[in-house]
Amino acid sequence: MNSIIFRVVGKRKAAGAVDHSSKLKAKKDKKAKKDPNKPKRAPSAFFVFLEDFRKTFKKENPHISSVAAVGKAGGAKWKSLSASEKAPYEEKAAKKKDEYNKLMNAYIRKQDSAANDNEESDRSKSEVNDEDDEATGEEAQEEEEEEEDDEDEDDY
Repeated sequence: MNSIIFRVVGKRKAAGAVDHSSKLKAKKDKKAKKDPNKPKRAPSAFFVFLEDFRKTFKKENPHISSVAAVGKAGGAKWKSLSASEKAPYEEKAAKKKDEYNKLMNAYIRKQDSAANDNEESDRSKSEVNDEDDEATGEEAQEEEEEEEDDEDEDDY
């Protein structure tokens, strides 16, 4: 006798709503905040070309307003250009890159000087505090208290 086992198939419980917001918050926390004073990167030769191309493309095709269409047409035109036709755009891009490098070097120097100022002020504060501690003998007392605190933490 063949016994057939029937399995009751019912509705599955809905999976618990997964909270992705905590993951997103963690990602946002990890990301470095952008400095609004940092210079923008220099455009490549293609983007320098695209600035000029957009103007002519808009005049020739006023009915097309899609950014993607302009980009595709610009990409196709850029690929069809010869090296000699690309040269002026590459020169402009090189000039813009030099300007960017100068701005970036100035920005980095400014950041370094600001960081050095903070370190010096922190260092001077700690040196003053060390001198005060040595004069009053509090340094030895603080070390003993820290050792006692460490021993208390080890007991837990």
